[in-house]
Amino acid sequence: MQPQPLPLEEARGDGAENTQWSRPECQTWTATLLLGTCLLYCARVSVPVCTVSLSQDFGWNKKEAGLVLSSFFWGYCLTQVVGGHLGDRIGGEKVILLSACAWGFLTAATPLLAYLSGAHLVFMTFSRILTGLLQGVYFPALTSLLSQKVRESERAFTYSTVGAGSQFGMLVTGAVGSLLLDRYGWPSVFYFSGGLTLLWVCYVYRCLLNRKGTVARPHPGLGHLGARPADVQAHQSSLETAFPEAFSLETFPSSKGWVFNVVPWLVAIPASLFSGFLSDHLINQAAPAGTQQGPSGAQHKWADGTVSPSPPRSGYRTITVRKFMQVMGLGLSSVFALCLGHTSSFCTSVVFASASIGLQTFNHSGISVNIQDLAPSCAGFLFGVANTAGALAGVVGVCLGGYLLETTGSWASMFNLVAAVGSLGLCTFLLFGEAQRVDLSPAHEDL
Repeated sequence: MQPQPLPLEEARGDGAENTQWSRPECQTWTATLLLGTCLLYCARVSVPVCTVSLSQDFGWNKKEAGLVLSSFFWGYCLTQVVGGHLGDRIGGEKVILLSACAWGFLTAATPLLAYLSGAHLVFMTFSRILTGLLQGVYFPALTSLLSQKVRESERAFTYSTVGAGSQFGMLVTGAVGSLLLDRYGWPSVFYFSGGLTLLWVCYVYRCLLNRKGTVARPHPGLGHLGARPADVQAHQSSLETAFPEAFSLETFPSSKGWVFNVVPWLVAIPASLFSGFLSDHLINQAAPAGTQQGPSGAQHKWADGTVSPSPPRSGYRTITVRKFMQVMGLGLSSVFALCLGHTSSFCTSVVFASASIGLQTFNHSGISVNIQDLAPSCAGFLFGVANTAGALAGVVGVCLGGYLLETTGSWASMFNLVAAVGSLGLCTFLLFGEAQRVDLSPAHEDL
């Protein structure tokens, strides 16, 4: 008997299943992308770590140094959508590899080119804009890659693990970069981060990318996708900008700066991993033995071509778990940020800041993964749109926070703004958030 052909939508879904990573492949790629995210942040924060030394060498004032620092986000906002779209079309790993090769070379070559150029300020500003353009494609392409290659049951933990690389990068640059800066000068920081990135690119290309071709999935028209609040990214940008200034020597003269530069990020790393594990566990709890299959009649096609009923599941609905993670990542995180603005104790402030930053990582298992729930075939493009809006909202939020701080002279007003932005984003997601897949056919199981 000849096998019956599958409907178009089911055939697309089965093709996607066949391109997913096996468990060993997923573990290898997760560790590799974790390192890649770490190196991304190492290169990104090289200039902030070396700002004082660069200002001394090139004679910059605070305004000029601020221009160089802020120019990164001018480029970063422009390539989010492009990176996601390319990731959906040609494969996220290819986009990541090409961009990493370019920003790694640019970072490693920055010291030499800066000294050869007579207009140091112009070159460094242009270099930061170009770095932003190149790194802007990373997270949308990463979202596209993981949405197509990672099983739904492991999606949150994988994304949270890879996202923890940002905290690793902050720690590595803060620790190793500071040592290199003191002993060998600011060029060594750029050689370190740029050189490691190029070595990572070589490893990915030779050992991983050539193993198997990439199958990019087309995406048809989309229906209603639910709310994608830009307030999430704005909330994160506001926190990351406000905390370093709030812990400056002007606020706590007798404090040690390294405590804040290390402790919150040490808390954030295990918090990110735990949030991913908890999210997947809540969704994938197995039903007791003997439980009948649900009324949806869902089926699963295995690698050998056989089709069998999907195992019953008694876990929580996907959208319920995603919203719970956002309550932690935006709601509870904002509460600790609000408390931070009303304390004068350095130790208490470190505790509040660590709790707020740590809980913020729960967003990795909330709205960040929710985009992959809705439309895995074009998750990169959608993430790029959302991240562009979020980055722009973050810039506006930082400017507004600076205005409030200058007007009131109180950090409480800054953290009140952070809490308000977080609350707005949380309420929007709780009201309009969905997890029903909409990118293949009009009828899908409501997750």
